[in-house]
Amino acid sequence: MTNGWTGPVLVTGTDTEVGKTVVTAAIAAAAQAAGLRVAVVKPGQTGTATGDPGDVDSVNRLAAPLTGRTLASYPDPLAPLAAARVAELEPLELYTAVDAVREEADKHDLVLVEGAGGLLVPMGLRPSGEPWTVADLAVSLGAPAVVVARAGLGTLNHTALTLEALERRAIPAGVVIGAWPAEPELVHWLNLSDLVPNLLGAVPMGAGGMDPGVFRRSAPGWLTPALYGVLDDWRAWAEEIS
Repeated sequence: MTNGWTGPVLVTGTDTEVGKTVVTAAIAAAAQAAGLRVAVVKPGQTGTATGDPGDVDSVNRLAAPLTGRTLASYPDPLAPLAAARVAELEPLELYTAVDAVREEADKHDLVLVEGAGGLLVPMGLRPSGEPWTVADLAVSLGAPAVVVARAGLGTLNHTALTLEALERRAIPAGVVIGAWPAEPELVHWLNLSDLVPNLLGAVPMGAGGMDPGVFRRSAPGWLTPALYGVLDDWRAWAEEIS
């Protein structure tokens, strides 16, 4: 077992559709290959009216973690708190989520908690009736955060804003690029160079469509040792998969 992050770890993003689920699966696969017992918890899943698999289903298919749990599901593709209101369903309470994650942390070495959208999306309600976010969950759990970012134009600003918000809350954080393109352009190479000081990994575009066995064997090569991978040469890695 390597000296990577353990206990609860939040997986958030600079925005929606940046690759959080595939990155969560990659971390789960790499950690399990290193011998860890891994759980994945999705506090709020939205957009379930379509009948498509949820994020935990996708992670289970790719990485087969020991445990996969979704705490609350809502039919509309909205932020979880808004989706609960539209569907007239009970919103997820902050300490219900905290207790569920801690319960899994008692039984697993690593618990990956995948948020919805970005860091400050309203997830549910506190006992006081005030909204809570993934950032609030990280503070309550004392957990570090993986920020999943885009590779292309605009990512530096969005990533810097997310990291600054985490730093202000004293939440340790690192960045994983959610979808590195097969044919990177100058902007991608420059962004990669700027992100390297905070970079914990980069997942190739289309990884979610891989055969699960190939995905699991490949995942450690996309991540640094902090996330149970073996990646240490960014440019060589990016050139190899391009």
